[in-house]
Order: sequence, then structure tokens, then C-alpha cells
Amino acid sequence: PHTRIELQSDEVRSEGELGSISGVTYEDIGGLKAEIKRVREMIELPLKHPEIFKRLGVNPPKGILLHGPPGCGKTLIARAVANESGARFFDIAGPEIISKYYGESEKHLREVFEKAQSEAPSIIFIDEIDSIAPKREDVTGEVERRVVAQLLTMMDGLKPRGDVIVIGATNRVNAIDPALRRPGRFDREIEIRVPDLDDRLEILQVHTRKMPLRDVNLRELASRMHGYVGADIEAVCKEAAMLALSRFLPEIDLQHDVIPDDLLEEISVTGEDFRRALKEVEPSMIRDVLVEIPGVGWKDVGGLDEIKQKLIEMVEWPIKYPERLKAMGIDVPGGILLIGPPGCGKTLIAKAVACESSANFIAVNGPEILSKWLGESERAIREIFRKARQTAPSIIFFDEIDSIAPVRGMEGSRTSERIVNQLLTEMDGMRELEGVVVLGATNRPEMVDPALLRPGRFDRVLFIPPPSRADREQILRIHTSSMPLDDDVSLKELIDLTEGFLGADIRALCTEAGLIALREDFNAEKVQMRHFRAALSVIKPTMDEKAREVYERMERMFKGGRQPVEANAYIGYR
Repeated sequence: PHTRIELQSDEVRSEGELGSISGVTYEDIGGLKAEIKRVREMIELPLKHPEIFKRLGVNPPKGILLHGPPGCGKTLIARAVANESGARFFDIAGPEIISKYYGESEKHLREVFEKAQSEAPSIIFIDEIDSIAPKREDVTGEVERRVVAQLLTMMDGLKPRGDVIVIGATNRVNAIDPALRRPGRFDREIEIRVPDLDDRLEILQVHTRKMPLRDVNLRELASRMHGYVGADIEAVCKEAAMLALSRFLPEIDLQHDVIPDDLLEEISVTGEDFRRALKEVEPSMIRDVLVEIPGVGWKDVGGLDEIKQKLIEMVEWPIKYPERLKAMGIDVPGGILLIGPPGCGKTLIAKAVACESSANFIAVNGPEILSKWLGESERAIREIFRKARQTAPSIIFFDEIDSIAPVRGMEGSRTSERIVNQLLTEMDGMRELEGVVVLGATNRPEMVDPALLRPGRFDRVLFIPPPSRADREQILRIHTSSMPLDDDVSLKELIDLTEGFLGADIRALCTEAGLIALREDFNAEKVQMRHFRAALSVIKPTMDEKAREVYERMERMFKGGRQPVEANAYIGYR
């Protein structure tokens, strides 16, 4: 009857309980040199040499806020600095500390701070701090409000000598209560950015330093990892190792306890293992945004040589050779608008330029970002541009941009006006869009808000014309390259018969001819000329005579770029 059972949670975890922390050093962190330097100045220096701050007559920072995408190394940096400085490390997992029992959450926080102060010098690391300290006006529960108030009290109560430092980590820095971000609390904020090429190479070198590599070019691998953070790169290395193991698994006798030394010596990780691993592991940064890596190159785009060259100069060169353009004093266009009839290849061209420039491709379809909820569509636009900046070099492609950014002041949804305003703000260079190219496509330029056409926004307009005779020949060759054609098929005749056809029409014609051949004889081995002639009776040109006149007028206006006066008189005015 006197037995007492007490259940306690274990949110307070010190350095000794974490075990693996003691082995983490700065050598285990690839890249992030600038971030580590700043962290060392703000944390390691006051912990090791508080007399410097005393001499200067200033108090060292009490709190540091590390923010960046998940998996970028925030926790690793915190553990490394604790180990290198010899400080005790107390780890608080944000969601775990919240308790439904009144006062328990605040009690857990107080215990952590009291223990850290008694064992100073120490570091308190609060992961996912946004989950325990959200903006108080945005939460309905009393627990979160009390936890925020307790955290403010505990941080204000820390002695200014700098022997206890609080590190908060989040990937949603703007979701944190602003009272925590003022001087005297989290008074230093460090963004842990997405690694660039050199950083990715360093991270790869860290994770492969104990791997037996064969025919692996780490720099080439790093160049294919745009948008990958440290955790993603570690996952790629592990996946490559598992793929290598699967190759040798048939040779391993699982009945024996010991694997022969000669077989162990043969096991190695190859470049092909890494290439396969890259297909399995997606960059976590951009899983939640519409990102594709197009497998389309210039070879897949028939004709349009002049347009291709302009896009190489406007998109590929700034991404691949920014230093050359800077040396020549050449300004990079703010955005490029592709206009032309439906099916002329605007989307295909955008994918090809992304693939050829090795850039991440963020495809945005107008209807997909429209939301009935106030502010959601603008938030989606902001998020797209934020992800594009973080995963640069990247291309944002707005397909059917007339549905996203129609002329303001017309009858219709107020949502569209707010989206146009947000798009103008993002493209105006309020934040640097270095390494980010914005492409838009429309077949109704008269519906696009004219404010988007001023310099700094879509300041280049390229008209994608209907294919010429030479273009149609190239398009036909592309779409029949994998078809078993009979000797009687005459491409010259097909070129004559497809006058007025667009790229999409020619593709549909080739597909229909193949289907007709199969309908006639399912075991047919060749597609004959008569099948193409039969397909021509089904597939008709997209553009009629009236549409052709409209697009010929557009071509006169926009060929070679933009003629401001006449073009502006057309775009945005019906």
C-alpha cells in the first residue's frame, strides 16, 4: 500500500548521456567555414576567454539563433562547438518538452537552465525552437504561451559573464515569438545556407574519407547536387555504399561468421553506385515545391536556332559563366517572357535551357498556386522564390503566366491582384536573385499585367514562331527517330504536307501514324507512308487563319527581343 510509482520524462540530456557528441569536431563538418567562424567568435570565445569581453566593457551574447533548412548542419555545429570549447552540452528537443500537465513544461525548462548554470561552462541547445516558442498571437493553447514566458524569464535571468550560452535552431525563423529575437536574448542570428559547389565537395570528402572508392569523381558528383544539404549528401553516400554491397552480396556466404580478406579487399564504391544513389535520394530542400530535373536538351528541340542562341546567352551564360559577364560589364536580364501559340514548344524550350545549364527547374502552373484562402497564394509565391534562392542556380518557370498575373483593375478576383503585387515585389530585386532566372510563358500576352514588362522584371520578350520548313524537318526527324519507318516514308513529302503545323501537332501526327499501323496489324513492324497520310486526315493544324494573323502580328512586334513602344501598346491592353 505504501509503494509509490513516479513517472518522469527525460527531456534534459547532458553531454554524457548523448555519447556521440564527444567525438564531433569541426573536422566533421564539411563546408560552412564562414558560419563556423561566426559561431566560434560568438560562443567559443566567451566560453574560453571571458576576460576579452570584460576588457572591452561589453557583455557576450546570451543566445545564438541558427536558422536554415532541415539537414543543413545546425545541430552538428552546436555539438562541435560544445566539444571544441570543452563545455557541457544540454540538448532540448522542442516538441518533447511540451507536456499536457499544468506547469510541467515550464518545470522542465527551469531544470535544464539550473543544471546548465551549476555545471558551467555549458551550452543549452534547443532544437526546433519554433515548436516551443511560437508567436504568442498565433497560438490558442495556454501551454505554448506559458513556455514562451518561462523561456524569456530564464534567458533574462542568465548571468552576463557568458559561461552559459543558449543556442536555438529552427528552419522557420519567422515563426518564433519576436520577443525572443531582441537584444539580450537571442541577439545574434546566423543563417546556415544551402551549400554551394565547393561546400558540397568538402561534405562529400568528409563522408567518403573512409570509403574504398573506385572511378569516382567527387567534384563532378558535387556539381550534380544542386539543392542538396549536408544530410542529403550523407544519405547519398550511405545509399551508394548499400548499392555497392548489393553487388557483392551474392559472393558473401551468410552461413560463415567471417568474410574472407580477399573478398573484403574487392568491395569498393564506384561512380556508378553514386549516380544510382542520386536517383534514389532527392534533395530535401525542394521536395515540397514543384521541382523537376528535366531530361530534355537542345537536341530534343527541333529548329528555333535563333531562339536557342538567345536563351543560351540570357540564361546559360549568367549561370555557367557569371564572372565573364561581370568582367565585361554585362547586365543579366531580370526575366524572360516566352510568347507564342499553344504547342509551339515554350515549355519544352524552358526545360531544355534548365537541363543544359544544369540548373534546378521549378515549374509553376498558374492554377496550382491560386487559393481561396487570404494570403495563401502570395505565401506560395514567396516560398517559391525563397526556395529558388536557396537552391540556386535555379530557373523558375511560370507556365500560363496570364492566369497568375492578369491585368489589374479588370473584373475578377482580388486574389489575382495580390499575386501580381507579390510577383512584382519578388522580381523588383528587394532581395538579390543571384543565380535565379525567371521564365514566363503565355499564348495570351494581351492578358499579362503591363507592369511586369518594365526593366528589371520581364525585360526580354521572345516570340516563339510557328516552325519553318527547315524547323519542321528537324522536328519530324526527332519524333520519328525511334519509329521503325518503311522505305516508302518520304520526310520531304511530310514536310510539305505539314505546312502550318506546330511542334505539338507534328508530335501528335507521328503518334497517330504509329497507332494507325498497330490498329491495322498489331504485329506490324514498320510505319508506312499511307499511315501518315491517314493520320493527316485526323490531325489538323492547331492554328486557323485568324489565329495565324494574330501571331504574325506578334512576331513583327517581338522578333529579336522587345520593341518598347509598339509592344507595350499590345501587352496588357486588349
